[in-house]
Amino acid sequence: MQLTDYTKEFKYNWQLAAPVMLGMLGHTFVSFIDNIMVGQLGTAELAAVSLGNSFMFIAMSLGIGFSTAITPLVAEADAEGNFGKGKSSFKHGLFLCTVLGILLFLAVFFAKPLMYLMKQPIEVVELAIPYLDLVAFSLIPLIIFQAFKQFSDGLSLTKFPMYATILSNVINVVLNYLLIFGKFGFPEMGIVGAAYGTLVSRFVMVWYLWYLLKGRKKSKEYVTNIKLFVLDKLMLKKIINLGTPSAMQMFFEVAIFTSAIWLSGLLGKNPQAANQIALNLSSMTFMVAMGLSVACMVRVGNQKGLKKYVDLRRIAYSIFLLGVIIAFGFAVMFFLLHDYLPRLYVDLGDLKNLADNTEVVSIASKLMVAAAIFQISDSIQVVFLGALRGLQDVKIPMVLVFISYWIIGFPISWFFGSEDAYGSFGIWLGLLAGLTSASILLYIRFNYLTKRLILSNVE
Repeated sequence: MQLTDYTKEFKYNWQLAAPVMLGMLGHTFVSFIDNIMVGQLGTAELAAVSLGNSFMFIAMSLGIGFSTAITPLVAEADAEGNFGKGKSSFKHGLFLCTVLGILLFLAVFFAKPLMYLMKQPIEVVELAIPYLDLVAFSLIPLIIFQAFKQFSDGLSLTKFPMYATILSNVINVVLNYLLIFGKFGFPEMGIVGAAYGTLVSRFVMVWYLWYLLKGRKKSKEYVTNIKLFVLDKLMLKKIINLGTPSAMQMFFEVAIFTSAIWLSGLLGKNPQAANQIALNLSSMTFMVAMGLSVACMVRVGNQKGLKKYVDLRRIAYSIFLLGVIIAFGFAVMFFLLHDYLPRLYVDLGDLKNLADNTEVVSIASKLMVAAAIFQISDSIQVVFLGALRGLQDVKIPMVLVFISYWIIGFPISWFFGSEDAYGSFGIWLGLLAGLTSASILLYIRFNYLTKRLILSNVE
């Protein structure tokens, strides 16, 4: 094949992925605004949000990862023109996501005492606990939203979740400003105000996405007259078998970044705050790659339904190529601006906390160099993970992801992340090693499976 066989897909891939990217970037942008607002209160408050969110990230990874099972099933049914199969996939996915959201809320709520056992700074833990109480409850609407979102993506209606996210973000930012700082007569609640903003905005987000889907002819019949408790054991089993490994894949990846938060906490509140800055900036670029991953999952799922395996492989590689080009641009940006981006998060004009803030910026700027290096690896691994989900191949990738992050990446973070070694930068060396390993192993898996599908189809 010639290069144009891949590049000609760029326009459609971008049109499909861009709304997903914007929606996901919206979530991260709100986190970006949260961190900037909270960072004005002090480094302890910024570290507390980081610690509280570390528990949330783990729970969210399980819920969001599980919900991805809905997309390839709906995409395949859509390509086949099988409405009954598509609605059944969505309904059972929605039921399981609702149950999972409630269970994850309870798990995070009762896990709070673990913070005291993790040797984190006490002032940070005491600030994080009331924040986490409220944010944990927001897991329920968030995971329900994910069920609707993944269904919508499966029908290639990727703009609707973006619209819902944008509305949610506007509400979140406004409420944060009013409640963190106590503006216009509202109580000054500090980081607890940020938690209230998150909670309210997520309930609005679910309602608005449902409202948009109900108003569209293509999706109306799917999201109305849902008999949620009339269930088919075989479909439940299928979604659980597909969703559980997907949840574990995302859990293994998110957990290593969460471990970076906890390892940074062992170094002190300033390294933990610096880690939060670098993590927040990196997660923004990761959401762009995630958008491409969803596009890859949808298109691969469609081609699988049509049994066009040569086109399936070509389309996946075209998305991979687009992802590498974009990731390279982000890598250059991070490298050139590594000294400047962290300054957005702290108030260097605050003379009382100048020493702390200066140290945070210094550490974060070094972490941005590591983040620049792993942009390409991060993009490759998440795009091929999306492609494999589109093929409904989840069990082997789960094992490959575990090996990459926990057999290779985490030991490096642990060994080089001590105060006697490279500190915060050493922790991020482990992240780099894990992402690079994952990108290589997932590529090998996808290459093997697609070649086998093409050969079997020829025979």
